[in-house]
Amino acid sequence: MNTLQICSSPRDFIPSAAWASLGLGSVGLLVHWHTAVPLAAPPANHPVDMMNIKAFTLVSVVERELLMGDKEHVSIKCVECCGRNLYVGTNDCFIYHFLLEEKVLPTGTATFTATKQLHRYLGFKKPVNELCAASALNRLLVLCDNSITLVNMLNLEPVPSGARIKGATAFALNENPVNGDPFCVEVCIISVKRRTIQMFLVYEDRVQIVKEVSTPEQPLAVAVDGHFLCLALTTQYIILNYSTGLSQDLFPYCSEEKQPIVKRIGRQEFLLAGPGGLGMFATVAGISQRAPVHWSENVIGAAVSFPYVIALDDEFITVHSMLDQQQKQTLPFKEGHILQDFEGRVIVATSKGVYILVPLPLEKQIQDLLASRRVEEALVLAKGARRNIPKEKFQVMYRRILQQAGFIQFAQLQFLEAKELFRSSQLDVRELISLYPFLLPTSSSFTRSHPPLHEYADLNQLTQGDQEKMAKCKRFLMSYLNEVRSTEVANGYKEDIDTALLKLYAEADHDSLLDLLVTENFCLLTDSAAWLEKYKKYFALGLLYHYNNQDAAAVQLWVNIVNGDIQDSTRSDLYEYIIDFLTYCLDQELVWTYADWALQKSEEIGVQVFTKRPLDEQKTSFNPDDIISCLKKYPKALVKYLEHLVIDRKLQKEEYHTHLAVLYLEEVLQQRAPTNHKDTEATETQTKLRSLLQKSDLYRVHLLLEKIQGAGLPMESAILHGKLGEHEKALHILVHELGDFSAAEDYCLWGSEGQGAPCRQHLFHTLLAMYLHAGPSAHELTVAAVDLLNHHTREFDATQVLQLLPDTWSVQLLCPFLTGAMRDSIHARRTTQVALGLARSENLVYMYDKIKLKGSSVHLSEKKLCQLCQNPFGEPVFVRYPNGGLVHTHCASSRHVTPSSPSPGTRT
Repeated sequence: MNTLQICSSPRDFIPSAAWASLGLGSVGLLVHWHTAVPLAAPPANHPVDMMNIKAFTLVSVVERELLMGDKEHVSIKCVECCGRNLYVGTNDCFIYHFLLEEKVLPTGTATFTATKQLHRYLGFKKPVNELCAASALNRLLVLCDNSITLVNMLNLEPVPSGARIKGATAFALNENPVNGDPFCVEVCIISVKRRTIQMFLVYEDRVQIVKEVSTPEQPLAVAVDGHFLCLALTTQYIILNYSTGLSQDLFPYCSEEKQPIVKRIGRQEFLLAGPGGLGMFATVAGISQRAPVHWSENVIGAAVSFPYVIALDDEFITVHSMLDQQQKQTLPFKEGHILQDFEGRVIVATSKGVYILVPLPLEKQIQDLLASRRVEEALVLAKGARRNIPKEKFQVMYRRILQQAGFIQFAQLQFLEAKELFRSSQLDVRELISLYPFLLPTSSSFTRSHPPLHEYADLNQLTQGDQEKMAKCKRFLMSYLNEVRSTEVANGYKEDIDTALLKLYAEADHDSLLDLLVTENFCLLTDSAAWLEKYKKYFALGLLYHYNNQDAAAVQLWVNIVNGDIQDSTRSDLYEYIIDFLTYCLDQELVWTYADWALQKSEEIGVQVFTKRPLDEQKTSFNPDDIISCLKKYPKALVKYLEHLVIDRKLQKEEYHTHLAVLYLEEVLQQRAPTNHKDTEATETQTKLRSLLQKSDLYRVHLLLEKIQGAGLPMESAILHGKLGEHEKALHILVHELGDFSAAEDYCLWGSEGQGAPCRQHLFHTLLAMYLHAGPSAHELTVAAVDLLNHHTREFDATQVLQLLPDTWSVQLLCPFLTGAMRDSIHARRTTQVALGLARSENLVYMYDKIKLKGSSVHLSEKKLCQLCQNPFGEPVFVRYPNGGLVHTHCASSRHVTPSSPSPGTRT
C-alpha cells in the first residue's frame, strides 16, 4: 500500500466531515491542486444561488408520447448519442433510433426536433441496460440480460454472425485505445464472475478476448484510458494497470450508502463521486491536479462540458466550474436518472423523456458575468475558454473582455485593478480619455469601440455628478496617462495623451504641469493654449509657446505677468526667470527687443542678459561696443558690463579699461562731500578704483591724473604717479601727505611686482631714505623707518643701510634687522661655499678625464687618415674622440652639419 502525500493544504478545500470520511491516512491519492478555492457547502435542498449564471438551457428532445405513446409501463433505461443519431433503450427490451435536427432561433437559443427512424425489439424480455456506439464499425453495442450484442447502427439488426460478449454486468469503451487496428474497438467489461474484469477487441462481426484481470473486491463501475482502468470497488476507488497488474488505491467510499460514479473526462483523468458530496478528480498516476467540486450527497450522475462539471440528483441539475470550483447554476429537474455527455453534448433523461442541456456560448456567459459586475468569475471563465477557441480569435476576445472588466473596476473606483486590466489588455487609452468631457483634442478622429466596452456616456453619468468621485477618477487618469505616455501603449496617439494630461494638470493646478512642458511632449498647441488660458496658467502657456518655437510670444506673455497686466502667481521670481531665459536665448533680435525693459526694471539684474551669456556666444554674436552704446542710459548696468569685460573676460583694450576707471572715478567724486578732502575710509567703489589702477596697465594715466587733480584723492594720485615711474613722488604723497606708512610699504611691493629683486630693493631703499631724511625731530618717521627695516629685512642691502643710519641709533633698536641681515648674509655665504664646492668637484672630474686621455700616446703618420673625410693629416693638429678616432679640427667643427658622415664619438 502506497503512502499518501498531501500538497496545497486540502483541508482548506474539503469540509472536515468529508475529510474524515475520506480516511486519507492509509490510501494513495496524491492531492496536488493548483488553484486554491475554498469550498462552501451548498444550502440544503439546492436553493438557487443568488450568484447563478445561465450556462445551460434545458431543451426537450424526446417526449413521452413520441417514445411510448400511452404505454405507462414503458420507461427509459439508457441513451446513446452519436452525431445526429439518438438511441434510447427501454425496460421492455426495445431500442429506438431518432434523428436529431438542431435549429438556432433568432434569440440565440437552440431547439431540437427528434424524428423517429425505427425501433427494434431484442427479444430478451429484459431491460436494455447500456448502449454504446462504435461509429467506426457502424455498430451499436447493446448490454441486455448480461450480454453485449452487436447491432447495425442504421437498421438495428444484430450482426449475421451473432457475435456477442456474454457474462457482462457493465462495460466501457476505451477512448484512448492501445491497439493500433482502426477496424476494432477496445471494450472493458465487468464480468459476472466474482472480482473479474475482462478486455475484448470488438470487430464488425466478431469479438476477441484479450485480457482477464482479477480485482481485490467486486467491481461496480469502470472507466478506461489506455492500459489504465479506474474502478469503483465495494469499498474504495482504485487505478489498475491491466497490462502490468499494478494498482493504486485512491480513496474509500461506501457502496451501500451511495451509487459510485466513475467518469473519464479527458486523457488519463477521471471524475469520481467521493464521500461528503465531493466530486474528486484523479489521474492515472493517482494524482488529483484539480480542487474538488462540492455537489449533492445524493448525486446519481455526472458529466463534463468544459469548463463545467454537471451533476444530477433526485431534484436538481447543478453546474459547477472546474476553474474556480464554484456552483454556477441550478436547474430544477425531478425524477432524472440518466446524465451523460456525448462528444460535448450533454443529455439528461427521466424514465419518460430525453432532454439536452444546451450550453450558452462562453462569450455570452462571460458577458452576462460582466453585466453582473462579477469580474473575477468572468476572467476565470475567459481564461478557461482558451482550449475551446482558436488562438487568434481567443486573443481578440480575451483582450476585449479584459478591457470590459477594466471599465467595470474603474466604475467601482477600483483603480489599481482597473489599471492592471487596462495595461494587460493594451487598451487604446483614448477609450478611457473619451469618458472625460473635452479632454480629447478637437482635431482627434477617435471613435469609441463598437460594440461599446461600457455603458457610460461620460464621467458625469458614471459618477452621477458626485464631485468627490469625479476628482478621484481624474487623479487616476492623471496617474495612468503619466505612466503610459512613454510606453508602447501611447504609440500612434501621443498627441491625444499629452494634450489630455496637460488639461488635467491645468484644471487640478498640479505641479507636474510645468514638468510636462519643460520636457519632451506632444501637446497640441491650439487645444492646450485655450485650456491654459481658461485656467489662467499664463506662465505654463509661455512654456508651451517656447516648446513650439514661439519664443517672442512666450516672453511677451511673461512680461505682461511681471508688468501686472495679467495675473499668474506660478513664479514669484518670474523677472529673474525672464532674464535667465534671454541670457541663453539665441535670437539676438528678441534679446535687443526686451533689453531696455529688463534694464528699466533693474539695471544690476537686467545687465545679466549680456554679462552671463555663454562665452562663445559673446565672442561671436554680440559686439561689446553695441552693448556699451545701449547701456549709456543705464550707468549702473554700464559699470557692471565694463567690469565683466575688464575683470571677468580680461579684454586687453585700453578703451574699456579707461572707461571703467573714469566711471569709478566719477562715482567716487560724487560720493565725496565737497568739503572733505581727507579720505578716512575708502568706499567700495574707491576700493575697486584703486584695485583697477594698481593691476591694469592699459588705461590712460595722464587723463586720469588730470581728472583727479585737486580732487583730494592722494592715494589714487600716488598709484598713478607710480604707473608713470615717478616712485619718489608717489612715495612722497603716501608718506608726507597721507602719512600712511603701511600703504607706502604696500606700494613698494606691488610697484615692483614682476620687475625683479633689484627694482624692489630700490623702492624700499628710496622709502627708507625718505623716512631718514626727514630729520631727527620727525619721531613718527623714525619709528616707521625702524619698522620698515625690521619687517622687510630681506629687501635691503645691509651694507648700504648701515651707512645711512644715524650714529645715535642703538643696536637693540635694530636687533631684528641686524639678526635677519646676519642670518641672510651667513646663508648667502654658505650657499656660495656649497656652490663653489660643487663646481670644484665637477672641475676635478673633468681634470681626471683629461689626464686619462693624455696618458695614452697617439701615433700620427702620413698614412693615418681622418675618419670623417678620409684624407691624410697635413700637420700635427687633430681632434681625438674617446673611442680613439682621429679627425681634422675643421672636420670636427663641421661634423654636425654633415649628418651623413660617420660619427667617431661623442666626447673629445
